[in-house]
Amino acid sequence: MVIIITDKVARIIKNKKKLEKILKVKITNSGKEVTFEGTPEGEYEAEKVLDALNLGFSFSDAISIKEKEFEFDKINIREFVRRGNNMEKIRGRIIGRNGKVLSALSQLTKCSIELKNNEVGIIGNPEDIKSAIDSLIHIIQGGKHSNVYKGLEKRKGEPDFDLGLKGKEGNKNL
Repeated sequence: MVIIITDKVARIIKNKKKLEKILKVKITNSGKEVTFEGTPEGEYEAEKVLDALNLGFSFSDAISIKEKEFEFDKINIREFVRRGNNMEKIRGRIIGRNGKVLSALSQLTKCSIELKNNEVGIIGNPEDIKSAIDSLIHIIQGGKHSNVYKGLEKRKGEPDFDLGLKGKEGNKNL
């Protein structure tokens, strides 16, 4: 039996039947405490999914942890910040104007990324999550957004295998 304290009890209760069916656990709540009981594997996956829901992920993104076998990871911004730094400024760097930085990072890393208070949650493939975390740490520590984007685009542009179509110098006449 695992107990989680959450602010998003209404979202969990609204989707309770779906969650119980997909995660194969029994969910009960009392105030802000949500308790779930099942197999150890089911409880582990349920904890990740409910943690993702609590962080602000959509229901479909949170369920993808179980259904698509994606990973869920979260980082605490405070771990990468020097003392005295303004947390609002750092959260602003992560979010960007009108959420552009978060959406660009999501697109370039193929991950779902959410920010709540001082925690950033990431859902995606393990390799993509690693590049997303590296990029976020770089931004948190004051790196230029353009450098982060360039690095991600370069990583994204690398083919998994070479088809051998370009030749040695690259075919510039195509």
